[in-house]
Amino acid sequence: MPFELVIFDCDGVLVDTERLANRVLANIITDLGHPITGLECQKRFMGRTLEAVQSMVEGLTGKRLPKSWPEEVRERDLEAFAAGVPPVEGISQVLDTLDNRGLPYCVGSSGRYEKMRTTLGSAGLLDRLEGLLYSAQDCAHGKPSPDIFLYAAKGMKTDPARCVVIEDSVPGVKAARAAGMACFGFAGDPASDRAAMEAEGAVLFDNMQHLPELLFDKVAA
Repeated sequence: MPFELVIFDCDGVLVDTERLANRVLANIITDLGHPITGLECQKRFMGRTLEAVQSMVEGLTGKRLPKSWPEEVRERDLEAFAAGVPPVEGISQVLDTLDNRGLPYCVGSSGRYEKMRTTLGSAGLLDRLEGLLYSAQDCAHGKPSPDIFLYAAKGMKTDPARCVVIEDSVPGVKAARAAGMACFGFAGDPASDRAAMEAEGAVLFDNMQHLPELLFDKVAA
């Protein structure tokens, strides 16, 4: 069945922010008395909203965190991103191909709009994606609930069954599959949980340059 819409996750799929953001988070959690590395944070928390991460961090540290904690982390992230965020290698060429082939796309992210605009702007991608951004801040539940992807499909006036999601996290894959959508799992990062993403129903790929072939092979099928 041909795809009619490609929904991209943002962090780790469009912009290379995961390692930087998780180093920031690791420093914050370590300061709370629970030493942890950025890689460990990436494996534990990737794909989740900071509100969900807060609950998990409270379990790790045994400390009750203030309601303002997610906003404090977001501020630290934005400070770190201000130095510049690169696009994921090959993503501009992927978007060019989708434009040339007439396959619509949008972004469905756990991140807030301010964060997406900051990182996508830094990476030189915002101009072509402005107006196509959908954030879990508008949804009742974050990933792994399907809300964000259903919200994006509705906004783009597309049947969820004709959508494909490009994700790099296990919660994101779960959300896509719960929405009734196909999912391609980008496993180009060494921290990617390949086995878990595949077990949740994602078709894996390691190089962003291979995505158009994967998309249009599926369309042809």
